[in-house]
Amino acid sequence: MTQPQATATTTAPMVAATDLRRSFGTGERTVHALRGVSFSIGRGELTALKGRSGSGKTTLLNLVGGLDAPTGGSIALDGTDLAGLNEDGRLALRRERIGFVFQSFGLIPMLTAAENVGVPMRLRKVSAAEREERAHTLLALVGLADHANQRPGELSGGQQQRVAIARALANDPGLIIADEPTGQLDSETGRSIMQLLRAVVRSEGVTVLVATHDPTLMELADRVIELRDGRIVEEEATGQAA
Repeated sequence: MTQPQATATTTAPMVAATDLRRSFGTGERTVHALRGVSFSIGRGELTALKGRSGSGKTTLLNLVGGLDAPTGGSIALDGTDLAGLNEDGRLALRRERIGFVFQSFGLIPMLTAAENVGVPMRLRKVSAAEREERAHTLLALVGLADHANQRPGELSGGQQQRVAIARALANDPGLIIADEPTGQLDSETGRSIMQLLRAVVRSEGVTVLVATHDPTLMELADRVIELRDGRIVEEEATGQAA
């Protein structure tokens, strides 16, 4: 049974991490992926997470998304302490309140673009008519209204990532987590994807946490957090929120 959740308030940040730590292994082989990370992300904010490979970015995204549990410290999403949820509770959180965008797109090859967008709604047992209507609305939002019936293999890499963003929005999440969403795209297409995420933040009011290694894309974020060896070494506001 899902454990009780904390009551979210309108003043709580969308993400709040306090002294977050994550270690793997034991004894001399222990790897400290995160070493006391603390930060908060406001609602409707696009935050970029940067750092070299091995800096702890993916580990941090997994903790924020409820895919993993910290070794120490705490993390709250929209006022809900993730430590207070059992596995069913974390599953419900991921399904209903978080959208994920991956570097590899993660689309199902035999499904059309509209059907791929509808997958998260199907898991929530949304009616076929409602799924179809929302899928087409979201594909229009990401500029793919005319590609609803095409399969991933018939789309370019940039178009596939746009479908993935539409799918992430399917269940109207408060938070989207994007792990290197432009990693398989050329620089021009990658920039267009980041501009789309920027537009989604403004039009939908969703919060976005995106890990990226491309400094040219970070200028579109409201704030940039840099990780190094599992610690935050710099936070910089870019002024985009204004």
